[in-house]
Amino acid sequence: MAHIPDGVLAAPVLIGGALFSAGLLSVALRRLDYERIPQAAMLSAAIFIASLITVPLGPSSAHLLLSGLMGVVLGWAAVPAILVALLLQAAFFGYGGLLVLGVNTLNLALPALACAALFGPRLASGELPHPFRLGALAGGLGVVLSALMVSASLALSQEAFLPASKVILLTYLPLALVESAVTGAVIAFVWRVAPELLQPGYGQIGEQVHG
Repeated sequence: MAHIPDGVLAAPVLIGGALFSAGLLSVALRRLDYERIPQAAMLSAAIFIASLITVPLGPSSAHLLLSGLMGVVLGWAAVPAILVALLLQAAFFGYGGLLVLGVNTLNLALPALACAALFGPRLASGELPHPFRLGALAGGLGVVLSALMVSASLALSQEAFLPASKVILLTYLPLALVESAVTGAVIAFVWRVAPELLQPGYGQIGEQVHG
């Protein structure tokens, strides 16, 4: 249940998610590094394609989210990239919906920014003895945080969704392991062949917010 569909969430949750996502998008566009637009487009396409490969997990299903990868690679540019990918998924395949787009964006964008703030400084420093380990941590954390936010969105909408929100947390644990391996492998490969793609501009989430 990576995409919450329309008609599930309560109006206050929908409005709050839309406003919060709009605020994040506004900040992200003001701080956008235009040199990162090609990478943002590429990873946005990767999310779009990954959504087509779903794996049944108990009563739900899941696909690679790539929020951790987008965070550490793109920084603030991850926010518009995630929004575009989710909008296209909703428009072409009916994944999620337009009314819930703000909440779905928030559930991926906030974890991406958290991963950028936590792991980006190591990439920016150029000193990374274990790139696979860093990527794996970012990939796994991105999934766990997204699962927590999806569960919270459901639980805050109706008390009846509380059992389902707990099940979602459990079903996303296998996805976290898979995404850890995928993100770790991607970061390690890029660090080996083109480290300049990972170094500039990362780890500045906190600096940009405060300055």
